[in-house]
Amino acid sequence: MRIGNVEDMEKEKTEEAENLADLIMSDPEENMTKSQKATNWWHYHKWYVICGVVIAGAAFHLIGTLLGFWTKDPDFQIAYIGSYTLPEETITSLEQGFASIAEDFNGDGEVIVQINQYSYIGQNADTGFGFYEYGNEIPLIGDISSCDSFFFLTDDPDSLQQMVQIFSDLDGNSPDEQDYSTEDKVIAWADCPILSGMELGEYDASLGLDENSVINNQELLTGLYIGRRAFYGDKVSANYEECCELWELIRYSK
Repeated sequence: MRIGNVEDMEKEKTEEAENLADLIMSDPEENMTKSQKATNWWHYHKWYVICGVVIAGAAFHLIGTLLGFWTKDPDFQIAYIGSYTLPEETITSLEQGFASIAEDFNGDGEVIVQINQYSYIGQNADTGFGFYEYGNEIPLIGDISSCDSFFFLTDDPDSLQQMVQIFSDLDGNSPDEQDYSTEDKVIAWADCPILSGMELGEYDASLGLDENSVINNQELLTGLYIGRRAFYGDKVSANYEECCELWELIRYSK
């Protein structure tokens, strides 16, 4: 083989290497249209975009849920303070029962009732419900301070009234400073037809055991009393006027 041929071959290889380097170093989008560039970009980045949107959406939903953006406000709230805890099934049935006798107070298209349960707060002979001794006092006192609950349910209205003087007279007037009685302030659940006649269903108390222990929800509520709270200032519960009308419906039910 002639030396000239070898030199030609080496020259051709050098040119090929240079062309390959130029191709590698060149911008492939240089000669593309805008549409082609967009298609090319989406091809390589679509999963980054999709994952980013999903993560941002999940974070937005979580923050909105924590701040209550996606939750409708209740039309009214009821505080339950008792010596025993009501099962969640009973609470849900009770909320639905009250919703069935109420109306859409806040105009959001749905009747929502919220029951705030503050059960067994260290009851004893010396301190009544012992609000200031146990952890459950904090949300209850917060409820009272914020005027969240308009209605109060309890199995021991005398002790509750002695501690926080929460009940107003049946006509809505606040009691005198020295009036800690519950006479003409509360209504026994069993004596109120519109409440004792609610269809609240049953719940299974067997806790997954073989034996069947079905309890009527109304049986758990028989010993309760209901009253409307007293307000001593300008601050009142949400939808106050509508709650007063509902109280009159309960009070005079037959």
